[in-house]
Amino acid sequence: MSSAPILLMGGSGAIGRWTTRFLHAAHPGLPLLIGGRDLTKAQEAAARIDNAEGAALELADADLGLGGRPVSAVAVLFSDESLAGLRFAQASGVPHLSISSGIYEIAPEIAAFMHKPGAAPLVLGYEWLVGATTVPTLEFAKAFGRVDDIAIGALVDEQDTGGPAVAEDFERLNRTLPAALTRREGRYIWRAGEDAKATFHAVDGTRMEASGFSSIDVAGLATVTGAPNVQFNIATGVSSSRRRGEPMSTEIVIELAGQDHAGRALRTRHAVVHREGSAPLTGLGVAMILERLLGLDGHPATPAGLYFPYQLLHPTAYFTRLKQTGGEILTLEAR
Repeated sequence: MSSAPILLMGGSGAIGRWTTRFLHAAHPGLPLLIGGRDLTKAQEAAARIDNAEGAALELADADLGLGGRPVSAVAVLFSDESLAGLRFAQASGVPHLSISSGIYEIAPEIAAFMHKPGAAPLVLGYEWLVGATTVPTLEFAKAFGRVDDIAIGALVDEQDTGGPAVAEDFERLNRTLPAALTRREGRYIWRAGEDAKATFHAVDGTRMEASGFSSIDVAGLATVTGAPNVQFNIATGVSSSRRRGEPMSTEIVIELAGQDHAGRALRTRHAVVHREGSAPLTGLGVAMILERLLGLDGHPATPAGLYFPYQLLHPTAYFTRLKQTGGEILTLEAR
């Protein structure tokens, strides 16, 4: 494993703080480079943790303004429209993870990979909360011999801002592509207008008004399970915990329908919940993917290739860390 630091581009934000926290807790001696356009903010974020350093980034420069300094991996935690981090990672031959692109924005990254497929691993990390949806869903799907329907309902508490970068991502995604990629009866379609409106029940049973969201989770889950119907809906409002008078939380409700391995009808309903909101779940996914890419988890480093997060996150390890970091999996009554 390289002794060079992991570069966290945009690491001074909320997701960056959680990522560095998880990485430092698991690997206290791991060097980290917190990069950003504002050197003061980057240095302030780095000062909160041992073996971290802040650096000003120049996205127009081939070396990001780092003066040729080596890094072991690059994680981009904001919308990198120029693909500066990806170009730098490929030129350096180090793994790259980006979490902010929309499903319609992946073509440039895939093109970059296709022209340099052997350069290094490239992770399309745009799944909802970076694996917090797909890893549990695929684990629950193991109870099925055939999956017919997958419905994901993400409830974002209105108090869960996630930081400026997250707000900018949502604004850009909703403005650029209001339609929602969905699989319906085996066909990929785009839900828009009235067809994009939906409802789901929160953990406490409250009916939530939601709308379709174009998450890359839809494509991955449909491909792995073969489910002909896959949809992702998102609602913003009061989370179940806050309705009980407790602090806000984030919820991901996962509903599956189909047949069990004996051919009998089966419906399941689970939820992934974190009491501190969406940022820690996202940070956990980023941290664990970086560990897997670099072999920090005790297994060989990930070879060059194009990956979804769920292809790198082992379910048992993920669920253990999820519990350790304040998250939980709930089994709900199927509706």
